[in-house]
Amino acid sequence: MNSSDHLSLDAERNRYLTHNNDVHDKKYQEFVSPLVNSIRSHFSADALGLDFGAGTGPVSTKLLEDNGYMVKKYDPFFWQEIGLLKNTYDYILACEVIEHFRLPKVEFALLRSLLKKGGILFCMSSIYSESIDFENWYYKNDPTHVFFYHKKSIEWIRESFHFQEAVIEENLIRFIT
Repeated sequence: MNSSDHLSLDAERNRYLTHNNDVHDKKYQEFVSPLVNSIRSHFSADALGLDFGAGTGPVSTKLLEDNGYMVKKYDPFFWQEIGLLKNTYDYILACEVIEHFRLPKVEFALLRSLLKKGGILFCMSSIYSESIDFENWYYKNDPTHVFFYHKKSIEWIRESFHFQEAVIEENLIRFIT
């Protein structure tokens, strides 16, 4: 999306405040379960995680914490503990976040720098493919969704930021160091 079409930061923040990401919402818990289950299958509870773009209702973090996991929350609007971006993590989760990146190259460079050796970046986002009718694709209608991903762009990210592997499983992407 052309940057001139981006919402102002205040308008973007206000849009996020309308999201109903209640940590007790069973439907949203079910929605994020592939991400949570993947983290749990790759890491034990003693691993340190970062929820990057945690938002107003960090559902994934709550589910992980309920299982004994330690996850730090960072969000440029709602959890602005900038010191967290000076640490490294065993895993990072970005649930419905990467489509909001105004500068994806900068953001992915940051995320890669925050991962420990052997770490994994877990992302959830709808992946565009040629089989999708873009004009009727619901995902593009959110004005805060400014960047869309295709399997080719996922591969470009893998190569450019020196991930060993990128695995796409429906809306879940794992970038493995």
